[in-house]
Amino acid sequence: MKQVAPGVHQLTIQRFVNLYFVETGRSGEWVLVDTGLPGAAKDVIAAADKLFYPGTHPEAIILTHGHMDHAGNARELAEHWKVPVLAHALEMPFLTGKAVYPPADPTVDGGGSLAFVARFFPPQSFQLSDIVQVLPAPDTDPPFLPDWQLIHVPGHAPGQVALFREKDRTLLGADAFATANHESVPALLLQRPRISVAGAPFNYNWEQVRASVQTLAALRPQAIGCGHGPVIQGAEAEQGLTALAENFPMPTHGRYVLEPARTDETGVQYVPSAPIDTLPSKLAMIGAGVGLAVTAVALLSAGGKKKKKKAGRRAPASYGYAGSFDSQYDDYENNYGVQPDGTVVGPGPSHPGWRKGGVGD
Repeated sequence: MKQVAPGVHQLTIQRFVNLYFVETGRSGEWVLVDTGLPGAAKDVIAAADKLFYPGTHPEAIILTHGHMDHAGNARELAEHWKVPVLAHALEMPFLTGKAVYPPADPTVDGGGSLAFVARFFPPQSFQLSDIVQVLPAPDTDPPFLPDWQLIHVPGHAPGQVALFREKDRTLLGADAFATANHESVPALLLQRPRISVAGAPFNYNWEQVRASVQTLAALRPQAIGCGHGPVIQGAEAEQGLTALAENFPMPTHGRYVLEPARTDETGVQYVPSAPIDTLPSKLAMIGAGVGLAVTAVALLSAGGKKKKKKAGRRAPASYGYAGSFDSQYDDYENNYGVQPDGTVVGPGPSHPGWRKGGVGD
């Protein structure tokens, strides 16, 4: 566990996902900010007991947004501690099972190894209707944290919020940006400090992402903790975020680069057409080539021993690979109700399989 600033501690779980224990200023009281990927609830509880005292509990759980790596343990922790979950109003559709986030964009320029991984992420939604409550409007004090300010920083998620404490310029930036190279899974796992764009394949509105970075850079933070990456403190924090804001690397191509997805308080209203993803076909060609090479070697090694029987050729198993990449996007567009013009029909998903693997109920 790493101290970000007085009364603020960062816990890293599953090696690359951060959550925060934030003291309220009253003895023994604290708030949990984000909850990590599903399956880590016991680790979070154990860390809280060690940091504070056995049997401790927060006043509330604040979600910076509802993506799976931030809300994954929200229900289990809220039920264990018997506390509410709080999130921005624009996150409510995605936390109450009424909508799923815009699909990831594995074709985005600069997505790096995270873009490859994004192909396997299911559409994200949770059903927390009985425990989630709406945070007060941004630019006001969040509940239980009178020294802090909520700042709306959309672009990565519609209702994403950051938290800022003016008195010592401490910033919890969520996924508005990252403190490690988010384009590289190895860099994230090794926790190498570097202020960079966060979650490129999951950013649905790039102009908002840039504006959010600029908003946070104007705060001149002296201590930074984000959803991914190590704590960065001192001049490096302010200078690194300023540099990102002034030289924001806007991608040149990708699904949401020229036209963003559109969302409102009911969920997703529009998603632009997905560009052709060439990687699956390239991998299929590589797999086919490997399969043919193996077949040729087998035939050559068997040649001359006895006359071979004629048999129908079977396509290498790798030909089925491309379908596995595309299936989640087909499901999203066919079942969520995306029309040819990009309009999304209906308030939420109709595909139960989207809720597998700890996502929703």
